[in-house]
Amino acid sequence: MRNFVFIISLLLFPVMSVYGQFRDVSTYEDLYDSETVAALKSHVGELSAAVLEGRKAGSEGEKSAAEYVEEKFKEYGVELLSPAGGDLFGLKSEAGDTLTSRNVIGCVQGYDKSLKNRYIVVGARLDNIGTMTMTVDGTPVERIFYGANGNASGLAMLLELAKKVKTNSILFRRSVIFVAFGASAHTYAGAWYFLNRSFKDVVSVDAMINLDMLGTGYNGFYAYTSSNADLNALVRTQTGELQPILPELTAEEPYPSDHRAFYSHEIPSVLFTTGKYPQHNTDRDTQGIIDYEIMERELEYIYNFTVALANVNDAPLFRPAQIDGKTAHGDKIVPYFDCDQRPQFFGSSDPRHFLREWVYQYLKYPQSAVRNGIQGTVMVQFIIEKDGKVTEAKVVKGVDDELDAEALKVVEASPKWKPGKSGGSKVRASLTLPIEFRLEKKGGKPSFGIKK
Repeated sequence: MRNFVFIISLLLFPVMSVYGQFRDVSTYEDLYDSETVAALKSHVGELSAAVLEGRKAGSEGEKSAAEYVEEKFKEYGVELLSPAGGDLFGLKSEAGDTLTSRNVIGCVQGYDKSLKNRYIVVGARLDNIGTMTMTVDGTPVERIFYGANGNASGLAMLLELAKKVKTNSILFRRSVIFVAFGASAHTYAGAWYFLNRSFKDVVSVDAMINLDMLGTGYNGFYAYTSSNADLNALVRTQTGELQPILPELTAEEPYPSDHRAFYSHEIPSVLFTTGKYPQHNTDRDTQGIIDYEIMERELEYIYNFTVALANVNDAPLFRPAQIDGKTAHGDKIVPYFDCDQRPQFFGSSDPRHFLREWVYQYLKYPQSAVRNGIQGTVMVQFIIEKDGKVTEAKVVKGVDDELDAEALKVVEASPKWKPGKSGGSKVRASLTLPIEFRLEKKGGKPSFGIKK
């Protein structure tokens, strides 16, 4: 009988060992993670760990998070612009004492001699709201606001984006600066300090990308540009490329965040986020709510967007559709996508309909450009007047004189649109569109951007 029991035990041992190895489902799933997903999980895990106690501004937890970001920048080969321990600054707390926070700043230099001293800033909020003591059944209980999505997810994306940009730095004409902003919850104090005290070349910052709360992509993926026409056009241009995921442009700000500090310096900014979620600012904002596979796809899109933004010839303008809210005509101009009723071209309010049914029908590819292999995307901005006429067309990002002139000519010849409305009244609407000239690799056959 003892021999029988011994044999059974030997037979069961390998099965029990395997079960013991994989009984944690998350461990089993980790075996199938991509390198990027594994890195994102590791970052979020470290930055939302209980030992950091919610990363409250000025706390040891926020300091530890800053040290983690700094070490990862070093590991990824990103040049540090902030001193060891971060770029320190102080601010008054509600209790009247001074707390010390910090920004961690890294940089990947661009390759273009004429543009490498121009900058794209990519930022992510470092701090969260910390801890809170609550009374449960008469007993004080400390709650930790882990902030896995708010904003360990954005910091994780910042780190992996920095790694990708460093690896592919030869593709970036402008330099890219990465900042983990401290004390963001205190009226964006870290972003304010960076712009007003720390970074001496703010006038050379062409645009800002803000990464905040990007872990709940099952709720959606959004790009908020404050209706900036140039950034909207660039976001839409990316929809024509092969992308793993596409953000939804939104005119409603999902969250106030560090991008707001850049507005005061008239720096065009875009916030990428997955939007509102039930666990926001609660102790349930833990790793369990994060979808890392969607985060990986978002990272790929944001990387492609960063490449495009860093390589445009002309920097995006700050609200280029408006000059103090008025034009020489004295009428306020409303961005196309902010109209209550958007202008329509031949019955459609989709700008691609205008490109497909008018622009690409009459656009001609200059033969000299074909011979010289010139191609690219011309960004044309124009006004749709209250009577539907197209006026004030101009090239805001050019490729070549001949291509620019051809794109402008076709837009200026547009038939009347049905004008847009806001508040029940007709308005002058501003629209910026990408007009693509393409050449096939073999034979140089010309084509344009939208196919029927």
